[in-house]
Amino acid sequence: MTTPILHHYDLSPFAEKVRTALGHKGVVWASVETPVWPPRPHTVPLTAGYRRIPVLQFGADIYCDTALILDELDRRYPDKPLYPTEQRGAIMAFARWADMAGFMPAATLTTSIIGDGVPAEFIADRIAFMHHDFSRTASMKTAPLDRQRVASLIDLLAQMLSDGRPFLFGERLTAADLAAWHPLWFARSNGGAAIEALLPFDNLSDWMGRIAAIGHGQHSAMAPTDALSVARDAQPIATTGVRDTDPSGLAEGDPVLVIADEANDPIRGTLVAADTRELVIAHVTGAAGTVHVHLPRLGFSAVRDEDA
Repeated sequence: MTTPILHHYDLSPFAEKVRTALGHKGVVWASVETPVWPPRPHTVPLTAGYRRIPVLQFGADIYCDTALILDELDRRYPDKPLYPTEQRGAIMAFARWADMAGFMPAATLTTSIIGDGVPAEFIADRIAFMHHDFSRTASMKTAPLDRQRVASLIDLLAQMLSDGRPFLFGERLTAADLAAWHPLWFARSNGGAAIEALLPFDNLSDWMGRIAAIGHGQHSAMAPTDALSVARDAQPIATTGVRDTDPSGLAEGDPVLVIADEANDPIRGTLVAADTRELVIAHVTGAAGTVHVHLPRLGFSAVRDEDA
């Protein structure tokens, strides 16, 4: 099986979610370190305009958004499923909610403490991309609200675990645990004693410790140029095309613009597949050859690209 290549940076909480998923499944993987903010000249040829981190590469197939990345890991490595069949819908819904409810308030509460050390380039980039100001001055203004939001999330998680279960949905780790855990990991890892004093982490210590103990598994560094070569030398996996009944009204071969619900990263390419799980677009560059960029259907929409 093709070795998965994770494009990521250490600070990213969403990348920590995927690193831990790889460790949980015992997958051997290659690590490509990306810059924390653009430009990312070695990532752009792979992603067709998708600019968030992490992305997971299998040969010439590029998987975007951590929900789809974890689902693809389940498809390729079915042991220790993160979306077990009998709970798939509930876990997907909870994980999406936890990502959205947890990340922004936890990250902003953390930057209210460490914001003076955040590079100005990072702050400017996130304002343009996410329309959110992570400077300490701006974060301090919303800190009382963000503290309440994160504390409420912690309390809900503690209630779910109050019957003694080791993980949120029972005896096994799932994507729900990783989605709820990674923003708290970010806050605790970077906020230090100051964040510990603000939030009731003790209520979740055992659960957080169980997840942190999983680690990232066996991996080795790969140069970004080598990842491009892997893509260029590979062929994308076969796709199932686009159904006539697809709700987008689009057909295979249409030039498309894929738009994320909550980010400003227009993604352009040729539609090659669409179903209830994912959108797949072809993207061609000299650096990477032809790649297929996979995006989840939930949280992304496709329209015909009138500028193509």
